[in-house]
Amino acid sequence: MNLREFYERVTEGMALKELWGQFKTEAESSYKLYSEDVDWASLQKIPRWKRFFKVSWILFKAMLFHLTPARRLLLLISLLLFIGGVGQVPNNRPTLAFWGGLGFLLLLALELADRVIMKRDLQIAREIQQWLVPEAPPALEGLDIAFATRPANTVGGDFYDVILEAGNGEEKKVLLVMADVAGKSVPAALLMATFQASLRALVATNPSLEELAVRLNKSVCERSLGGRRFTTAFLAEISLETRLLHYINAGHNYPMLKRQDGTLMKLSGGGLPFGIQSSSEYQIEAVQLESSDFLLIFTDGVVEAVNRSGEEFEDGRLVSLVERAPHGSAEESLNVFRKAVDEFVGGARQHDDMTWMVVQVS
Repeated sequence: MNLREFYERVTEGMALKELWGQFKTEAESSYKLYSEDVDWASLQKIPRWKRFFKVSWILFKAMLFHLTPARRLLLLISLLLFIGGVGQVPNNRPTLAFWGGLGFLLLLALELADRVIMKRDLQIAREIQQWLVPEAPPALEGLDIAFATRPANTVGGDFYDVILEAGNGEEKKVLLVMADVAGKSVPAALLMATFQASLRALVATNPSLEELAVRLNKSVCERSLGGRRFTTAFLAEISLETRLLHYINAGHNYPMLKRQDGTLMKLSGGGLPFGIQSSSEYQIEAVQLESSDFLLIFTDGVVEAVNRSGEEFEDGRLVSLVERAPHGSAEESLNVFRKAVDEFVGGARQHDDMTWMVVQVS
């Protein structure tokens, strides 16, 4: 392997601008983590020349206490050796600074090993999570469906599903589900998995939409830690014969239904998020779908996406996109939405899971 090939492998072919953007994003995220416990208000009372040292000491302690006790000691010893060796003249033997640097490298290797193991485990968890949601939408006469999800971390708490079912009288229906567990990463992913298991088990009993919502709520309440881990959800049942849509919105972002004449409806009726109150009741709403109607269902990570200036994408921008949505396939419309959010966010770090589902009525 020559030097150019080694460089390409190290950088994964990314340009310097992309590498710098990635470094800035990761540095900002790390700074945010380590500065969580800083009392910025009290620091304003300290003279400016002292403030730098005070902040540096607080951040150093934050980094130190994120390590295990053994690694804390290794870091302190390495730091003392490195400082003690500054200016030391080599005399045919390693200086204290050399041993300090070696200690830093050992600490880096230990932390990197932990990260590799964790990343491997999270990747397995991600693969399992992907098995819990449909890989591709079913082929349905009169309905074109597309969906996509992007977790903020390796795994996330968003969930979606498209389930073909037979209602009373063997009427063919399709159940659309989107849910968002409060929180992110592993805790939210575990609760999402239990939600999926409960949903599939309940759907097998062929309940009404209202009964499904009530029973899902009771199931989520058992694991919501007193309402702290609640789940917002949107459940919609569409008759493939009449195109009548019944839905329940359990505290979820309002899906947007664009009519053929350009008018926009927000599907808001329903009740509280699942997991807050076990005795909650849910109101079913109905909408008659017509040819060329367009439905967008999404999670809050879409409208709360933030760019580098700290500005949110917000509901208004999404409304504008839906109003200007092209009359193409569901997949084409979905790609337009995703591209618009990506361009708005730029190189900012994604802070919440994003999930979209588009339903195009033909």
